[in-house]
Amino acid sequence: MIHDEPAHDDLEWHEGQPYSRRFGDVYFSRDSGLGETRHVFLAGNRLAERWSALEPGASFAIGETGFGTGLNFLCTWALWEQTVPRDARLHFFSVEQHPLTADDLARALDLWPELRPQANAFLGQWDALTPGWHRFRFAEGRVTLTLAIGDAVGELAELDASVDAWFLDGFAPARNPEMWSDALFAQLARCSHVGTTFATYTSAGDVRRGLEKVGFRVEKGSGFGRKREMLRGEYALAPTAEPRARPWFALPAHRGTRNAIVIGGGLAGTSAANSLAVRGWKVTLVERARELATGSSGNPQGILYTRLAARDTPLRRIVLAGYLHTLRRLRELLPESDDTWRRCGVLQLAFDAEEHKRQAALANDESLASILRPVTREEASAIAGVPLPHGGLFFPGSGWAHPPAICRALADHPNIALRCETEALRLVRADDEWRIEGESGLIAAAPIVVIAAALDTRNFKATAQLPLRTIAGQLTQIPATPAGAALKAVVSGKGGIAPARHGLHTVGATHRMREAATDIRVADHAENLAMLARLAPSLYATLGAERLDPATLAGRAGVRVSTPDYLPLIGPVADAAAFAHTYARLTHDATLDLREPTPWHDGLWLTTAHGSRGLITPLLAGELLASALDAEPEALPRRLLEALHPSRFPHRQLTKTHAHRS
Repeated sequence: MIHDEPAHDDLEWHEGQPYSRRFGDVYFSRDSGLGETRHVFLAGNRLAERWSALEPGASFAIGETGFGTGLNFLCTWALWEQTVPRDARLHFFSVEQHPLTADDLARALDLWPELRPQANAFLGQWDALTPGWHRFRFAEGRVTLTLAIGDAVGELAELDASVDAWFLDGFAPARNPEMWSDALFAQLARCSHVGTTFATYTSAGDVRRGLEKVGFRVEKGSGFGRKREMLRGEYALAPTAEPRARPWFALPAHRGTRNAIVIGGGLAGTSAANSLAVRGWKVTLVERARELATGSSGNPQGILYTRLAARDTPLRRIVLAGYLHTLRRLRELLPESDDTWRRCGVLQLAFDAEEHKRQAALANDESLASILRPVTREEASAIAGVPLPHGGLFFPGSGWAHPPAICRALADHPNIALRCETEALRLVRADDEWRIEGESGLIAAAPIVVIAAALDTRNFKATAQLPLRTIAGQLTQIPATPAGAALKAVVSGKGGIAPARHGLHTVGATHRMREAATDIRVADHAENLAMLARLAPSLYATLGAERLDPATLAGRAGVRVSTPDYLPLIGPVADAAAFAHTYARLTHDATLDLREPTPWHDGLWLTTAHGSRGLITPLLAGELLASALDAEPEALPRRLLEALHPSRFPHRQLTKTHAHRS
């Protein structure tokens, strides 16, 4: 379900404390917000006691209704750091329909100096929120926050997770009755297991009866401050054995030895390897070239570019989630420099009537105001530092990055063993593990294999049938000039140009659909120069591009891999022939609710076909795969996970046959 963007909450400040005009209620106790959180949510769920008994490497999941100022999350994180083994992992999932602005958050959290280390790390990532889910990583990946911006019931309906404790912390039932509903209680029960606890500051009878109705045992406890009573309890029913998701869209968790092999040393492969490694997995990263990032991830500069659809679609949600996740991860991974990345902003110019119409729709979409703004031709020129022929959209948080630097940073982890100059030629499943074989025999063996090999994905029998499409492209490098140093932001349209890195501007790239050649072509250099002349004529002249001989220019050609629906393939791989046999009845009736188990290639996963979004979706994909394998709360709603699942294509093939017969 896709929901409209909620507005930021409208605050008043009463004696230094935030008060919601929308709901006519305070965000936390006037007596002591910090004390209330510790009493109601931390003690009410017996967290210190339960965490002190955790095994090394364990994980714990908390769900929250009403993120508010983030005080509950920060208190929980601080207690976690004080209580648990260093290699344990905390997963905090929270829903908020009316998020606070960064300024209001900072002002609220400034009340609690004892939480300043956590608050500073948190506020350093709180710079842009759009509708949907946002994944934040802290403490070197040991603490994750997934924040869903939207209606609590709708967002929880998209959550597939086993929650260990609930913080029920929306505004009071009398002020916000829509949240404290039977529909909400049903979602809490669906994501709970025997022993899942809950705590809430309210003692309202409707809340108590609603929780009891869905299977929670409820008791009253002493409230905090002026409140006499609160509710707490635990879930007492066994979970239903009936899976909610259709079986072919499942994400089978791994229960055995936490060893994995990742094939491919580009952004997709190093992202998957890193996300597994920070969770304690031992990863062998196999790359056939002499070093990482020699394929399409080897470009000298990549634009952190996100071309959004005018309508709010699943594709747009996925692109936004990947874009914002990548920006957060870059700040965590690498310092800004000319060697790594620059947050210089990206201008998308409205170069024709169709593009102007798309951009106008985006500019009028209030849900995107935190990441983009419309600019006139004069404003765009001032931002870029050079005269431009059009206005457009400005993404101030974006910029350019050096993909090889990202790959090296991701692979630099003690749990990752890098095997370069090693080509994986065959995958063989034997004795509950995959054997990766090359020219000289066995390379490595592990129960889990992640293929992140772009076009080479088709070289393996299990994945040869995937509908991969190739897009060949070539970048051109133009020598910087003193006058060209005025360029301060990335300028993009049909192609683009970035501020100089080490004396060279990167221009392009060309697109050759369904080609896979990587030879450098003079004609492509000429095409990139012509694009620059149309995009920014004055910059073209400033760089002396009209005097450049395309035959003498340096460049780089590569092949990107995409799919027919332009979404990547992220998830487990099914046996194609067995899949068609198991679900053959879908060819006669596509509406059948089949429950036969999917014939997976056990332990075989994909992250590939990121296409033109090669800087946008791979890092998020690594989190999706690792979260699924470890049975953690996911970083995207179920509906979007299904849109990325490799099984979508064999499933569509069967239902398409039914449509033709009809």
